[in-house]
Amino acid sequence: MNQRLTFIIVSEDSEVLRELRNVITSNDRLRLVTSVDSIDRAPAEVSRLNPIATIVAIDKNPETSLALIKRLSVECPDTAVVCASRDSSSELILKSIRAGAREFLRLPVATDDFATVIERTAEFGAIRATCEDKLGRTIVVFSSKGGCGNSFIASNLAAAMKSSTALVDLNMQAGDLDLFFGMQPKFSIVDLVENRTRLDDSLLSGYMAAHSATLHVLPAPRDSAMAEEVVPEHVSEVLHVLRQRYDYVVVDPHHTLDSITLAALDSADDIVLVLTLDVASIRSAQRTIEIFDRLGYPRKKIKAVVNRWTKQIDMELQQVERFLGERVVGFVPNDYKAAVNSANLGQPIVETHPASSISMEIKRVAAIISGEASGDENQSKGLLGSLFKRQSSTARLDLDLKRA
Repeated sequence: MNQRLTFIIVSEDSEVLRELRNVITSNDRLRLVTSVDSIDRAPAEVSRLNPIATIVAIDKNPETSLALIKRLSVECPDTAVVCASRDSSSELILKSIRAGAREFLRLPVATDDFATVIERTAEFGAIRATCEDKLGRTIVVFSSKGGCGNSFIASNLAAAMKSSTALVDLNMQAGDLDLFFGMQPKFSIVDLVENRTRLDDSLLSGYMAAHSATLHVLPAPRDSAMAEEVVPEHVSEVLHVLRQRYDYVVVDPHHTLDSITLAALDSADDIVLVLTLDVASIRSAQRTIEIFDRLGYPRKKIKAVVNRWTKQIDMELQQVERFLGERVVGFVPNDYKAAVNSANLGQPIVETHPASSISMEIKRVAAIISGEASGDENQSKGLLGSLFKRQSSTARLDLDLKRA
């Protein structure tokens, strides 16, 4: 999947900031990393977040803005600078180009003009991509229905990754991922957000709770009142920073499509959609996929995973997939005792019982996401695909889900 183009907006005019923010967030090719309302803070933010492009609005103090463009073009050569202004005089356009801007965007933004800026920025980004390390992959583990074992899947999926992984708890009101690792963390995502402007590798490591050499956890706040300080833009920024430092960023959000969850989903390279094989969960998953379609998420980034599967469930796989309109790539067996013991001990089951059927299936899903295995192996080699096949001649539960 092509990476979306990352943008930062710099403007001291709140109306211009709002206009540019709306233009960027409404385009699914783009990702707004952050917006900066102070020219003084802009160089540090651009240097730290390293976006593909920064839009600098020329507001009340043109000379100050032009000086910023010149500074960014020198100090941040890997970021394309786009000048934006309501003054589109040839004199200002020439000054911005001489200062180092690659493009000039007239305000208010015209669709055709912005499309040209995007295409030229994409060309710049393609050149940059050949010269820099690949960003990490963001995986959001999501279930639209509570009680599907979303956090269990997220924590074990993160533990199953074979290279550096950050696990982020975005259940801001009731997150408990730290319990799955037996942690008593001192810090949370709120602390990281509060100090994001001075974040470096050392400070970031201090906020992440280390489970192992390759897996670090960013917990949710213990006090839910503190969660009010975190806004969607902060989430996008934090995930972008983590992708620069980890091979994988696994996110466990709340099961409702609130603004925080949507910010994570917008940033995702893969969405692991967790469901159980009951009518309510399947119907909820199908509705979620419809919402994802309306949001413009490509189907190839959605990976449906069934949790708590048992061979007593009399339901045909093909019938479920037809209703979802999506392939199911994994079936995690139901072993309530093992799962509860894992949580109580604070140890992921993929580490304590690596050869168990639950662990083997979660590791297989991890291999699909990391590109080490193909989702097409699901029916031919997957543990549970063969069980579904053997049931093909038995009676089936009539899944009249649309009327349920």
